[in-house]
Amino acid sequence: MPSSKSTVAALDEEPFVAHGSFSIERTYPASPERVFDAFRDPVKKRRWFAEGVAWKVFQFDVDFRVGGSETSRFSFRDGPEITNDTQYQDIIDNRRIVITYRMTIGGKPLSVSLATMEFFPEGKGTRVTYTEQGAYFDSADSIPGREHGCTALLARLADELEKFP
Repeated sequence: MPSSKSTVAALDEEPFVAHGSFSIERTYPASPERVFDAFRDPVKKRRWFAEGVAWKVFQFDVDFRVGGSETSRFSFRDGPEITNDTQYQDIIDNRRIVITYRMTIGGKPLSVSLATMEFFPEGKGTRVTYTEQGAYFDSADSIPGREHGCTALLARLADELEKFP
């Protein structure tokens, strides 16, 4: 359960960790194979996951296999560098991806998470369920912020599937 401390107060006090989880469902008008491929293919994933207006991408490397990793380093405008270090824990083609990932901002640990993406055929499309369980350091405000960010990424995935059929 998130702490009731505010972000500002937390920075002046003892460090703490807020634990949280959330789940997001989104349906895409594309086959499970096409949606899954947008996660598997490094060129496609970089477009929807790392690139964007005002984002600078310094590194984006993907080794999509169980035991493989994904490393990204980026910043928003001239802000501090953000890192995302991901390890692939489980992959079932067109059905499931399970990852663990650690994020930092300006070199300071931000969070460590376990995330599961499940792909379900639904009519002529695919329903994706994204579930994240995380430990968010020094800010309970990070939990709704992370959910918002993941929701925005899944919207960018919809754009990727529409623009690049």
